[in-house]
Amino acid sequence: MTRNAVSVGAAMCFAFICIFVAGIAAASISSDGSFRLLKLDGHHVKWGDSALGAGATVRYAFIDAPRRFDGARNCQDLVPMDHLALRHGISQATLQAETAAAFRVWEAAANITFVPVDDVERADILIGAQGRPTGRAFANVEYQPGSNDGVRAIERALICLNPYQPWKVGFDGDIGVYDIRYTLVHEIGHAIGLDHPGPSGQVMSFRYSEKFSDLQPGDYRGVQLLYGVSMNSMAADSTSD
Repeated sequence: MTRNAVSVGAAMCFAFICIFVAGIAAASISSDGSFRLLKLDGHHVKWGDSALGAGATVRYAFIDAPRRFDGARNCQDLVPMDHLALRHGISQATLQAETAAAFRVWEAAANITFVPVDDVERADILIGAQGRPTGRAFANVEYQPGSNDGVRAIERALICLNPYQPWKVGFDGDIGVYDIRYTLVHEIGHAIGLDHPGPSGQVMSFRYSEKFSDLQPGDYRGVQLLYGVSMNSMAADSTSD
C-alpha cells in the first residue's frame, strides 16, 4: 500500500510535482485552471471503481479514541474531536451537523454518497483533531496498489483539524478564524481526489476565503470528472423536463 497526502493552510502553497499519465493528462488540469485532480506518485486517485465518472459510496466516522497511523504524512496522530469542540465552545451536535452538511455539499455536486458509521474500523474517511497540533487542517490519502496506470482506488483518507487554532461556525468576515464547515468541505475535496487548482477562486483553492460558501464551477467540474453528475440532480432535471 502506498501512502501520500495533501495539505491546506492559509496563504500557504503546497508544492506539487505533476507527472501526467497518458490518456487522462488533459483532464488533470482544466483548460482554465479551475480544477486539478490529485496525483499521488504519478496516479490519480478516487473512491470506488477506478474509471473516471464512476460513482462511489464512502463511509465516514469520527475518531473515538487516540489513534496513530504509521506511514501517514499528515494526520499521523488523531484524537477525538471533542478536544476541539470543548476548547471553542462548539457542541458535539453542532460539530456533527456541520460535518454532515460538508459531506452533503459534495453529494449534491456529484455521484458520490457519504454514509456516517459508528465503527471506526468500517470507515473509509476518518475525522479527528490533531494529536500533534500543527498548521490548520490536513488530509491524508492512501491508495490501493493495482495494475491501472492512470487511476488508483483510494483505500483510506484521514482528515484532521488543529484544536489549538481558532474555529467558528459560519462566516463573519474574519478570515483569521476558519469556519469549520468550509474547511471540512475543502478537506473532503482532497479526501475524494481533488487538488489545489491555485490560490483563489474555488473552494479547493489553497487560500481560505469567505467570498463564497458554495462550490464554484471548477469544483463542480473536477468532482464530476471523477464521479459523474449527482443522481439527485439528474432526477431533478428529468422531473423539470
